[in-house]
Amino acid sequence: MTAPSISRRRLIVASAVLAGTPFLSRTAFAEADPMSKQAVLFDPQAPVLGNPKGDVTIVEYFDYQCPYCKKAHPDDMRVVNEDGNVRFVMKDWPIFGPPSLYAARLTLAAGTGHAKAMAALMATKGKLTPDMIETILTKAGFSVPKLNAAYDRDKDRINSLLQRNSTQAETFGFPGTPAYVIGTAIYPGVVAPNDMKAAIATARKG
Repeated sequence: MTAPSISRRRLIVASAVLAGTPFLSRTAFAEADPMSKQAVLFDPQAPVLGNPKGDVTIVEYFDYQCPYCKKAHPDDMRVVNEDGNVRFVMKDWPIFGPPSLYAARLTLAAGTGHAKAMAALMATKGKLTPDMIETILTKAGFSVPKLNAAYDRDKDRINSLLQRNSTQAETFGFPGTPAYVIGTAIYPGVVAPNDMKAAIATARKG
């Protein structure tokens, strides 16, 4: 599977993202260009699975109601964990309506419990309702009232992150979820495990 390089896309803003844009400091980029290389790959507010110090970064734009995202997630995690040196950055792009936004807000408010909350929701099938989301998270050991309170305290940061994610995905021209950035290449759709391994190898060479 061959993915177009960001540097070759017709979108002027996107073309600069991973094609040599100077890295900004991790504390300064949020006030600057959300399409900078730093913002796309190293947003300090975006949750990271896999190896936080990995030499290759994969960014996934996903939605908790996206059946393709949920079906692909175990394979993605298997590839990332077997490699052992990949940063897997999860960027909520809640495009399937209010329940998706609610799920994103609660999981991002979970702090150090994010991976556990995310895993519980990604293991579901089909559409979600607010009640379903709350039940799933409760069964996973979370207090939904506490998650909502945490979101209320931190909503400016969380909403800003979600806006950056959306801006990036839309600027890249992604038609929906899932969508990936692997190294400096974009993959607008599900990436089969072998293709993901090949993309990681290519990124590692470059």
